[in-house]
Amino acid sequence: MGLVVQKFGGTSVADPDRIREVADHVARTLKRGDQVVVVVSAMGKETDELLHLASQVSKTRPGREMDMLITAGERKATALLCMALHDKGIHADSFTGSQAGFITDTNHMNAKILEVRAERVRAAVDAGHVPVVGGAQGVSTNKDVTFLGRGGSDTTAVALAEALGGDCELYTDVSGVFTTDPRVVPVARRMNHISFDEMLEMCAAGCPKPAMRAVEFARTHKVKLHVRSAFTWEPGTWITEEEPNMEDAIVSGIVGDDSEAKVTITGVPDRPGVSAVLFRALAEADVNVDMIVQNVSEAGITDISFTVPAEGLESSVAIAERVAPEIGADGVTYDPSIAKVSLVGAGMKTNPGVAATVFETLAANHINIEMISTSAIRISCVVAGEECDAAVTALHTAFGLDHPS
Repeated sequence: MGLVVQKFGGTSVADPDRIREVADHVARTLKRGDQVVVVVSAMGKETDELLHLASQVSKTRPGREMDMLITAGERKATALLCMALHDKGIHADSFTGSQAGFITDTNHMNAKILEVRAERVRAAVDAGHVPVVGGAQGVSTNKDVTFLGRGGSDTTAVALAEALGGDCELYTDVSGVFTTDPRVVPVARRMNHISFDEMLEMCAAGCPKPAMRAVEFARTHKVKLHVRSAFTWEPGTWITEEEPNMEDAIVSGIVGDDSEAKVTITGVPDRPGVSAVLFRALAEADVNVDMIVQNVSEAGITDISFTVPAEGLESSVAIAERVAPEIGADGVTYDPSIAKVSLVGAGMKTNPGVAATVFETLAANHINIEMISTSAIRISCVVAGEECDAAVTALHTAFGLDHPS
C-alpha cells in the first residue's frame, strides 16, 4: 500500500459532473489499495470571477481581504467533493489550508510556505478517511488567511506529498508534458519522462503547466511528480531527478512564449555601476526582468536590451526613461511584439552543435534572431512575435521531435 496525493485543477472540478468523475477516480485508486489525499483548486474560472467581482466593488482591494475572498473558491470545491465521496461510501474530510497545517509568510496574494504541520491530515489517513484539502492557501505567522498565488494548488499538493511521504499526481486538462504545444505543432508528442532540471527550464521559458514553484519544491525534496489528464485518466509524464539515457533526444522540448516585450536603452556610457542603477530601479518596482543583452562597446558607448512580461512594459519603459538621463544614456526604445523560443534538453551538455543547428534552422526559414540566452541545457532566442509559431515548428522538425525516437 502506498500513499498518493492527487491534485485536481479547476477544469477537473468545473461542474457537478466533473466532481463526480473525480470522486469515481478516487474510489478506483482506493480500490487498488492506495491511501489517497486530494488537493483541489476552485471550480472552473471561479478564481477569475472572484477577482472580477472584487474589482467591481473596490479600488483598493486590500491584500488581506483579497486572500480571504479568493481562497473561498477552494473551500467550496473541497466540501462538494467530500459530499460526492460520501455518496460512494467513502468517508472524506474537507480541510482548509490552515486546518491542513500550512504555515506561510505574511505576503498576501503570493504567500510562501514556511512549514507544513500535517498531523491532522495524517490522522485522517490513518483513520481510513480521504482528506480533501483546499489548494493554494494557508495561514500566516500573523494568523491571517493567505493565498499562495496562481498555480499554488500544485505547490500545496507537492508539499503535502513531501510531508506525508507519498508520490504526487497532478491532474489537469492535458495528458502530460509535450515536446511543444500541440495546438501549434499537431505532431507534438507527450513525453513519458522528463527530469526536474529540464522541466524547470521549460517552466521558466513559458510552459504553463505544471507550476514552476511546485517543480522547484519537488526537486528540492525529491518528490516524484506525475502529470496526468483528469479527462482520459491515461498515464502521463513522470517528472523525476533522473537524467535521460544517452539514447534519448538531445532536445526534449521546445517552448514558444509571445507574452514578453523588449526594452532598449541606447547610448549608455560603458562604465561600472551604470547597469546596477537601471536594474535596481526595475527591481524596486517589482519588474521581473528575463533576458539581458549588452552590445559591444564602441567609443565607450553601448546599448542595453532586456525583456519583461508584456503587462510590465509600460512601467518598465517609464522607469527606463526616468533613469536614462541619470546614467547619461541617449534614449529608450521598445518593442511590444516579440517572442521567446526556447529549446530544452539535458542532452545538450554532451552534444556539440546544438546552437549551430538552431541558428541554421532559423536562418533557413528567414527568421531573424534579436537576442540569445543560454544555460547548460537551454537555448533561448528572441524573434519577432509573429514568427513564434513558425520558429517552434521548424525547430521541432529539425531536432527530430516530430516522430518517436
